[in-house]
Amino acid sequence: MIDISYIRNFCIIAHIDHGKSTLADRFLELSGVVDKRKVSEQMLDSMELERERGITIKAKAVSLNYSYQGKNYVLNLIDTPGHVDFTYEVAKSLRASEGAILLVDASQGVEAQTVANFYLALENNLKIIPVINKIDLPNADVDRTINQLQDIFGFKPEEVSLVSAKEGKGIDSVIKRIIEELPPPSGDKDKPLKAILFDTGLDPYRGIILFIRIFQGKLRTGEEILFMHRNRRYKVEELGVFTLNPIKKEELVCGEVGYLYCNIKDPQEVDTGDTITSPLNPVDAPFEGHKKLTPMVFCGIFPSSPADYLSLKEAMEKMRLSDPSFVYEPDNLGSLGYGFRCGFLGLLHMDIIQERLEREFGLDLIITSPNVLYKVKTNKGELIDVESPHQLPPPNNIEEMLEPFTKVSIITPLEYMETICDFSKSRRGNFLNMDYLGKDRLNIVFELPLSEIIVDFYDKIKSITKGYASIDYTFIGYRKTEIVKIDILFNKKKMEAFSLLVNKENSYNRARAVVDKLKELIPRQMFEVNIQAAIGSNIIASAKISPLRKNVTAKCYGGDITRKRKLWERQKEGKKKLKQLGNIQVPKEAFLEVLKA
Repeated sequence: MIDISYIRNFCIIAHIDHGKSTLADRFLELSGVVDKRKVSEQMLDSMELERERGITIKAKAVSLNYSYQGKNYVLNLIDTPGHVDFTYEVAKSLRASEGAILLVDASQGVEAQTVANFYLALENNLKIIPVINKIDLPNADVDRTINQLQDIFGFKPEEVSLVSAKEGKGIDSVIKRIIEELPPPSGDKDKPLKAILFDTGLDPYRGIILFIRIFQGKLRTGEEILFMHRNRRYKVEELGVFTLNPIKKEELVCGEVGYLYCNIKDPQEVDTGDTITSPLNPVDAPFEGHKKLTPMVFCGIFPSSPADYLSLKEAMEKMRLSDPSFVYEPDNLGSLGYGFRCGFLGLLHMDIIQERLEREFGLDLIITSPNVLYKVKTNKGELIDVESPHQLPPPNNIEEMLEPFTKVSIITPLEYMETICDFSKSRRGNFLNMDYLGKDRLNIVFELPLSEIIVDFYDKIKSITKGYASIDYTFIGYRKTEIVKIDILFNKKKMEAFSLLVNKENSYNRARAVVDKLKELIPRQMFEVNIQAAIGSNIIASAKISPLRKNVTAKCYGGDITRKRKLWERQKEGKKKLKQLGNIQVPKEAFLEVLKA
């Protein structure tokens, strides 16, 4: 049994693309978990999607054995995502740690998510080790980055470690600092069992895998455990720890991070953040559950074939197991049939869930245009949630509407200040304050409607600042607004999948852009397609797609003109009939492209 004083639990936190996964690779290499000849990039990023995009989506836990000054230490590392949409994964990881490595890119400096993650770690009373990565890059500015860490967070220059994770420089000194500076876990192995379920996964053959951190007591294979929030009992079938592969153990003790199987098959039976104890000798009080995050972006997910509905339902249950921040409920749209109304933390989160559903479960999906959650106060005094356009009550039943607002922090070089302010104001932004971060960077804070930032705000800011700005946002509440529903009609037939909720002052420009985009995306049919955007009964934008022409008189040579006219008239009648009966072929990508119009 390992002595608790030789255990260190820590995570790596940083802004996206600052080198967390590469640093984790070097830790795996130095601890001997992986053979140097078999080293590859992003070893903890097991998802194909993570490797393709070069980002971490799921937090990963791994146990490393490291010998220091003749003593063997166990370092439990949790690699976390860096994008604002996956802050939930970071928060879970911090609950299982005593310390954190705050990683900063030497060329990019302190960015928005660096600041957000630093304060998350402080809230959890973690010991923070500042590390500057990518010092080998030609454009690395180490002195400027050290000054930023000093000015913004109060770190002393001598507290900052300099590394190049790619080349392996300085990694030894960081591991020594983890051992010397991070506190060992507290707790008593002789007290009643108290562990937190900080993450879950799915094994297709063995059921649900539970990732736990034990805070006091010990747990053995074959013992019975109690989930305190759910009040359910299970028998422990297998215990172990993760290196790159699971290693079975007969016992996990206070301070350890590991996994267990309890033969649980139903994803609905477990809640991330639940407290695990012994039913024979339970602890007095459970941990507080993970804070439930409110979804920010909503859209419909429908199977291309109605026969795939049950497969989609099963896939969503399994997806929610690995990502509790994703929510869904059954929905029905006349034009698309049965599907689900889903909630996400942001647009990237939505995009990742869609791709995972399609890749991991072999589904072909249609995604409707995303919306944010509005609140509507009716004439009867009821406050209802509106997640999609077809839930909006008639205008004469609405007393007032509320839309979600966010506080957006934009960290940018000094020279882009004016451009960013002008752009944010054009998106209905309200300037709050501005702080200098060192000599050449600013933190500009705006209040912005969530609907204005979920689509292309991040991309536009990156474009304006040549890639140097970074963004973080937090939800601050609901404000009064005027929202209208834009219906899209194809040949006077309403298509609910394309309906939009937009701010009244932007309604005409938005409708015009959507109609023009649809005209560009929808292929020509055998009949004329008339695309219209309407608010109520008022048509505010329209466009026509001319029909494909077939030369029905090609076989006519010579003879009277009446013969050709007869064929043209018959073609004209046929096209009228098609227009009445025909279903318009809409490419799948049109649903998301319309949002970017």
